[in-house]
Amino acid sequence: MIRFVIILPIIFVAWMLLVKIISDVKKANVDWIGVTTIIGFIALAFWLRHVTGMG
Repeated sequence: MIRFVIILPIIFVAWMLLVKIISDVKKANVDWIGVTTIIGFIALAFWLRHVTGMG
């Protein structure tokens, strides 16, 4: 029960932040090519770390 009391507010706050971020992104003029490039580099770094075991 204590875990539920601790985890529920964390999930609620995370959900509210996600909704706020999504609404802000919809209003803003975002360079999606740059965002996807950054996400791609991060994914590539994790994949290479997984494959090579280095890093």
